[in-house]
Amino acid sequence: MQKIVKVILICLIVVVNTAMRLFAQDAPVQKLDIYILMGQSNMAGRGPITDAIKDEHNDKVYMFTKDRQWVIAKHPLHFDKPSVAGVGPGLTFGIEMAKANSKVKIGLVPCAVGGTPIEHWEPGAYDAATKTHPWDDAVERIKAAMKYGTIKGVIWHQGESNSGGDKPKKYLAQLSELIQRVRTLIGNPDLPFIVGELGRYRPVYANINTELAKLPATIPFTAVATTEGLVHKGDTTHFDGPSAQELGRRFAVKMIQVQQTKNK
Repeated sequence: MQKIVKVILICLIVVVNTAMRLFAQDAPVQKLDIYILMGQSNMAGRGPITDAIKDEHNDKVYMFTKDRQWVIAKHPLHFDKPSVAGVGPGLTFGIEMAKANSKVKIGLVPCAVGGTPIEHWEPGAYDAATKTHPWDDAVERIKAAMKYGTIKGVIWHQGESNSGGDKPKKYLAQLSELIQRVRTLIGNPDLPFIVGELGRYRPVYANINTELAKLPATIPFTAVATTEGLVHKGDTTHFDGPSAQELGRRFAVKMIQVQQTKNK
């Protein structure tokens, strides 16, 4: 019996040591430039992870996992709905930000929750479909991530759930309040906040895009990433993989532009 216990203990030690070595290989060794990813399903990613996309990564780009560990970022970044999580704009965005500054390492904090209207991104709001509190959960993840570096910006893609009826009329005010709340949480009143247009493939989404276009003139250090020319995966709702990647590149272009303006 003692021999069996001894063997089990040795096996456990080997497993723990192996896990620690693997984490040490993944974990960043310097302070990160951290970016928050927020919104609903197109930020979370629903594009198919094809053979051409599945290996996308950069050794300087990390993701904050569900259990709050830093590992090399890969698809899917998000865990809101594991059975459908796929390619979103976040990873390509992070890679482009890393390319723009070879001296930094990038940390991505996935916070998006598919299907959530902007009303669910308020303090205390509950999303029954995912059994989460999108805003409150994001706050906890952001606070935990901040210990490892500096929050450099937010990318936001949301609005499909608010595109119909009279909802778009309230959207700009709701988004503006959310941006101010994020900046207060971070402690940076000028934190760059980039929003992505909804896909132009569904006419009703133009209602939100019209409101998003007003944002840069309303709140400083914000910008809009266009979705011109991007396509859906066949459901008229979610970007396909290459379009999600291209949106990530466009997010990065706008983020860099706003950061440069901020630093002048």
